[in-house]
Amino acid sequence: MPGAPVEARQLLTNHMAKADLLATTENAQLKTGATIGILGGGQLGRMLAMAAARLGMQTIIYDPAADCPAAQTANRQITADFDDESNLREFARLSDVITYEFENIPLETVEIVGVDAPVKPGISALQISQDRLVEKEFISGLDIATAPFAPVESVEKLQEHLAEFGDKAILKTRRFGYDGKGQILINSPQEAAVGFESLQPNLLIVEGFIDFELEISAIATRGADGNFVCYDPAWNRHADGILRHSTVPAPVADEILKEATTIARKILEALDYIGVMGVELFVARSGELIVNEIAPRVHNSGHWTETACTVSQFENHIRAICGYPLGSGERHANCEMQNLIGDDINQLDAILAEKDAFIHLYGKTEARPGRKMGHVNWLSPLK
Repeated sequence: MPGAPVEARQLLTNHMAKADLLATTENAQLKTGATIGILGGGQLGRMLAMAAARLGMQTIIYDPAADCPAAQTANRQITADFDDESNLREFARLSDVITYEFENIPLETVEIVGVDAPVKPGISALQISQDRLVEKEFISGLDIATAPFAPVESVEKLQEHLAEFGDKAILKTRRFGYDGKGQILINSPQEAAVGFESLQPNLLIVEGFIDFELEISAIATRGADGNFVCYDPAWNRHADGILRHSTVPAPVADEILKEATTIARKILEALDYIGVMGVELFVARSGELIVNEIAPRVHNSGHWTETACTVSQFENHIRAICGYPLGSGERHANCEMQNLIGDDINQLDAILAEKDAFIHLYGKTEARPGRKMGHVNWLSPLK
């Protein structure tokens, strides 16, 4: 990673040096009936377990919640905290390969299970994506455009960066933010103190505000043999910080879509990545592509692949971590994915009556504001 800031470069170097211990580079193809361990039991784990079952694999879920969505589709679950070393070692001994379905898995958890089973994707991607500053340093170190950014240690420093970035910026926690949580839009230097205090005592990063035309995401897969497959980048729309709709094809020029795929490939290859990654990008009004963030896992904005492609993102992730050849990412239909959030689930009867609607509910019994209860893929013919 020539040119990358020291922190990002050192983290990547250190964790790639642990590859032998964590067995992330082991490329042996697993046999049918092997067991895939999945850290995390949310809806992404659920869909990974379903894809694994279609390929004749067993799955074991590790999650603190006994009623997690993935437990309904897996062969077995270990219900324990992510710092329970005894249960983690048992989970690893039962697994032929281990993956994870969200990026805030404690690194210590991955290090424990990695002693007894290969972990794919590797820990370096997890480390980088868990810290927004390190993530931005890593991406910019690859000569890929990001929003201007800087760490923030004080209100005074924040005000300095606001002046540098044009007074309008987004202040974020460096860790544990998702679905719009842990971030505040600052519209003027006068708002700096309130924003800074509201996110304390977390480590913070400020990013310059990007006046973008729209957001797209590239869902990319890299196999153990280095083969690369990227699905058509989708157009994403959010409300209250939560993804509401992802649509393919995205309403942008083919050259932009090709560039998004090229960027995704560059990131995955730099990490020697195995599995599926979501790469979120802003399309600036100038046409420039700016990477917003990466997610080292299957991604909400790729749910449309369940029905609009022969091989979904979930199956390709399973194929990659098991050492199988990747499937095509080609679409056979246009699609709009709609997340069903909170009370949206009350529309179920009307959606069921629609002939072009594919519904996937996550088995959650209680609908709460902001909670993803399922999704709908609305299909239409290719044009």
